[in-house]
Amino acid sequence: TNLKVNLTQGVGGGTSNIQPGMEKGSFDIYPEYTGTGWNLVLKNTDFYSTDKFSQLQSEYRQKYNMDWLGMYGFENTFGLAVRKDIAQKYNLQTYSDLARVSDQLTFGGEYDFFEREDGYTALCTAYGMTFKKTVDLDIGLKYEAMSQGKIDAMIVFTTDGKLNTANVVVLKDDRHFFASYQAGNVVRSEVLQKHPELKDLLDSLTNTITNEDMARMNYEVETNGREPKDVAHEYLVSKGLV
Repeated sequence: TNLKVNLTQGVGGGTSNIQPGMEKGSFDIYPEYTGTGWNLVLKNTDFYSTDKFSQLQSEYRQKYNMDWLGMYGFENTFGLAVRKDIAQKYNLQTYSDLARVSDQLTFGGEYDFFEREDGYTALCTAYGMTFKKTVDLDIGLKYEAMSQGKIDAMIVFTTDGKLNTANVVVLKDDRHFFASYQAGNVVRSEVLQKHPELKDLLDSLTNTITNEDMARMNYEVETNGREPKDVAHEYLVSKGLV
């Protein structure tokens, strides 16, 4: 399009400050996670799951006159990863598979995950997991501990850059325990009416980025020190979007 965009980066407080800015018209569009919109913005107390998207969309329209468009296809939520040798040894593909052999394995995670209401204890209860041992690890040491064989399974974020090179397998949350945090764009409906070409443009981004793609791009920025805009542009070119 010929639209000129003013980019505002690094808004302190994230959604807590961006959403009020959207309501006031200070911003017109911003990327958001569905789970954050569901709980932090709409103040629902239950966890968001993908089957609630139409309700999320409807409530945003009614309460804020905003739309969700261009759902990228990746989500940044909690995940469980196991070492590849462990996955192969026990034929692990899902969390339920892991639960079956959890009493023989050591689990690692950050202190915060063991303390969260929706964290370790709730996960173990939901799946009947009984790990042999748990290890409290700093976020930066998890992957090292995994590669050294100190832990067999660990909590990750599904778009962690280090997943790109780690010798691990991310398992499937077959009971959908963790809330879904799909990435998309929140746009003021007024802006869409004024610039209808925006809808087609944003729709063209639907399902263009997988979790693996996002982890790879994060790795380029976090580990290889590249500029986010360069990595993003390179990816868009590779997909024929620019």
